[in-house]
Amino acid sequence: MRDTRESRLLLVLLIVIAFALITVDIRGGEGSPVDGARQAAATVFGPVENGVASAVDPVGNAIGAVRASGSRHDKIAALEKENAELKASLGSDDRNRSRVRQLDAMLKKSATGQYGIKAAEVIAIGAAQGFSWTVTIDAGSKDGVKRDMTVLNGDGLVGRVTTVGPDTATVLLANDPDFTVGTRMEATDELGFATGQGTRPLAVQFLNGKARVKKGDRLVTFGSSKDKPFVPGVPVGEVVRVDPSGGDLTRTVYVRPYVSFTKLDIVGIVVQAPRTDPRDMVLPKKPKAPAKPKPTPTVTVTISPNGDIVDTEGNVVGNIHESPDPSGNATPSAGDAVNEQR
Repeated sequence: MRDTRESRLLLVLLIVIAFALITVDIRGGEGSPVDGARQAAATVFGPVENGVASAVDPVGNAIGAVRASGSRHDKIAALEKENAELKASLGSDDRNRSRVRQLDAMLKKSATGQYGIKAAEVIAIGAAQGFSWTVTIDAGSKDGVKRDMTVLNGDGLVGRVTTVGPDTATVLLANDPDFTVGTRMEATDELGFATGQGTRPLAVQFLNGKARVKKGDRLVTFGSSKDKPFVPGVPVGEVVRVDPSGGDLTRTVYVRPYVSFTKLDIVGIVVQAPRTDPRDMVLPKKPKAPAKPKPTPTVTVTISPNGDIVDTEGNVVGNIHESPDPSGNATPSAGDAVNEQR
């Protein structure tokens, strides 16, 4: 609109009318004559204003969300509870998978050694029974468990049963200082006695003070009379250190047990001994030694009086007086090494 005298007069007139309507509305209160018009305008333009305000006012949106959160509180709490239950279920599944692997390894060991076993779970540790290295298992006399039975798992020798109740039994672990088991060395059949040393490796004294023992040698149980308290062939551990005999009649070596005594869960009580000694069959397979690198053959060459370079087979492979080849590569000189790798 152009700024003319007529437009200015029209603007002034509109302002006067607006003030007049405001004055009438204020004086009229709830019975204002313009109240109906105002309600009609709100009905038409209210939704539009509300939508625009919601779109452009993030603070208002946040406040609205907080106000509405009360009605959704129960639903959120239910979802949080369901999420916690799901996490607990997944954790349980992971533990179950670990236990299945332990049970599978133990069953394979017992099948290889032909041991008849009763599976059990560790339900308590030795702190409740004194200061010895013991555990309580959930199998007892009702399950055929008796005193002085061998206990193993998927790794090897765990210990022996010392006390039996109707539903539980106590197992003395192989790393307890009061634990001793007869051992036999793989392949050489050297005999000895292994004694527990707590968190340190087992100490093994060989009957033959001059027995040849080296790091990495492996031991199994020798077995006892009538298979109690130990059946033969159960893996015990691997030699990690050899002490000099020092003139003693026996020789002491230190053996790292295959079993981790602080991570026991599923174990097996040998309720039936094998008919024959499995000897070394139950030991884990030895890892393959890395292949030795093949040596690189070398060829010795000599230089004849006429400058020919001759290899060990009498073949002339060059001449020190030759000029550079067309490709620009330099020929060998008299100061070059006479040994080269083929």
